[in-house]
Amino acid sequence: MQATGIAIERHSGAAEALRTHWPEYLIEAAALGTFMVSACTVGVVLHGAGVGGWMARVLGGIAMGLTAVTIICSRWGQRSGAHMNPAVTLAFTTLGKIAPWDAVFYVAAQFAGGTAGVVLSRLLLGKAVEDVNYVVTIPGPQGPWIALAAEFGISLLLLSTVLRVSNSRRWTRFTPWVAGCLVATFILFESPLSGMSMNPARTFASAFPSGVWTSFWIYLCAPPIAMILAAQLYRGRVFCVKYHHHNGQRCIFRCNYGALQNEQ
Repeated sequence: MQATGIAIERHSGAAEALRTHWPEYLIEAAALGTFMVSACTVGVVLHGAGVGGWMARVLGGIAMGLTAVTIICSRWGQRSGAHMNPAVTLAFTTLGKIAPWDAVFYVAAQFAGGTAGVVLSRLLLGKAVEDVNYVVTIPGPQGPWIALAAEFGISLLLLSTVLRVSNSRRWTRFTPWVAGCLVATFILFESPLSGMSMNPARTFASAFPSGVWTSFWIYLCAPPIAMILAAQLYRGRVFCVKYHHHNGQRCIFRCNYGALQNEQ
């Protein structure tokens, strides 16, 4: 029998949500923090090796795509769902799959964890992180409106794809790899336009220690709006909102993953 997770949905206030689900909140913080440590490390290594241009995007995309897959497929990622992104969490909340207080604490954890990851990278890697400008995401030479359109487009495409794959009995177990491949592809092709964020917490994490807030409004607004739109346009049934649910970890969401396994 395949493991399908343990659903433990609760309808509770802030105190009860924090008391019962704090491990998932800490995991979300650690997950994005780890992602940002990886991003800073990859940026420093490529810069130190003198790799730039398209080659840096190829290698950086592969590294960050694999980082995403590793986090999602880890035991902790399986437990929290590894959203690592307030836009993802908010979009799933609009679908009624996440309790409001869980969403609040997930988003807070993502911002705090991502920022802590960049600060930790500065402590571990030293001034080299400053040399890559804390891997900030800012608009490319084409300007902020192109960056806005690009962020909106990749965010819409990512969640639209994830919803279709994760809610397919045939393809759901491949969701982490699909997400990782999209991250790598976007870094290769889209990052010259906007820096490739799709994630308000990821952009905040770099902007806070660097002091670079260039067009921050783009990254604060475009990904959530695009992903919420993707969620509302999705016409299929949503069974659960974990990236990796083919496991025995508990699930704090409004989960019906077992029904997906029984579909023909």
